[in-house]
Amino acid sequence: MVNPAINVMFGLFNLGGGEIILILALVLILFGAKKLPELAKGLGTGIKEFKKATREVTDEVSNAMDETSQQRRLPPTPSTPVQSTQTEQPQTVPQSSPTSKA
Repeated sequence: MVNPAINVMFGLFNLGGGEIILILALVLILFGAKKLPELAKGLGTGIKEFKKATREVTDEVSNAMDETSQQRRLPPTPSTPVQSTQTEQPQTVPQSSPTSKA
């Protein structure tokens, strides 16, 4: 049985079996047998990196959506007065001397 994804891909370009073989033969002639594995490896690496970047963006967007939905669901917290941990001491103001120089 043929993979449906392959049928969709070839259906987009309206390519049949003969056209695909002709394209593969032209690629083989243009690049040579020694370069094909390198090209395939580079293509595979590029696709892998593209999928990874797409997955990261999708995860980031879904995490952001989850965070915003959680913030909307949480009830507002009551504001409580902040209590100081230090004891307050009255400040003394130094008094000026009664004698003044004129």
